[in-house]
Amino acid sequence: MLTKKQLELLKFIDARVKRDGVPPSFDEMKEALDLRSKSGIHRLITALEERGFIRRLAHRARALEIIKMPEGLDRSGGFRPRVIEGDKTDAPANALPVDTAQALELPLMGRIAAGVPIEAISEVQNNVAVPADMLKGSGNHYALEVRGDSMIEAGINDGDVVVIREGHTADNGDIVVALVEDHEATLKRFRRKGSAIALEAANPAYETRVFRDDQIKVQGRLVGLIRTY
Repeated sequence: MLTKKQLELLKFIDARVKRDGVPPSFDEMKEALDLRSKSGIHRLITALEERGFIRRLAHRARALEIIKMPEGLDRSGGFRPRVIEGDKTDAPANALPVDTAQALELPLMGRIAAGVPIEAISEVQNNVAVPADMLKGSGNHYALEVRGDSMIEAGINDGDVVVIREGHTADNGDIVVALVEDHEATLKRFRRKGSAIALEAANPAYETRVFRDDQIKVQGRLVGLIRTY
């Protein structure tokens, strides 16, 4: 399965090869996908090559060959629906149906960016029902709606609701709500090394951001996720 950015790049390369006979430059790809650096394009191309969608031709500048397009997407850019038996995909392993599990209501505090950080979140929007078994450990919990695709390879999609246990500390590898310089909130994987803190995305289209430890305040750790099908 491709991420949104990987698919966008694959379609862009395919369209430019058809139009011009040669692939676009890295600068053109960076501009088309609105990325801040060419390193993000390098990671996307590597991911597409590893998944067998493109091939880099040795000893030739800008030499990329499209090998295949994703299932359901034809080479003209149109979409061919894939017929799936039944009307729903299987739920994730260990998924708990909220209507049959003991449920508690948590405040839904608004949206959190899994992508470019957005303004800090502080207002309750409404409440959301959460299985009681999801609330691990003591302390307060709250929920946030995810916007963006930077954590997609950690299984967190745009539109999911994440359940957060409030707290101000984190271990390396935890997925946290981080407040950046007191005005941006983002959902990222936490890494500390000395006096530096790295906020890592789970999508090769996004770069790891590194800050001084006084620029980051942990607002809580991820303990659960709710997805509507």
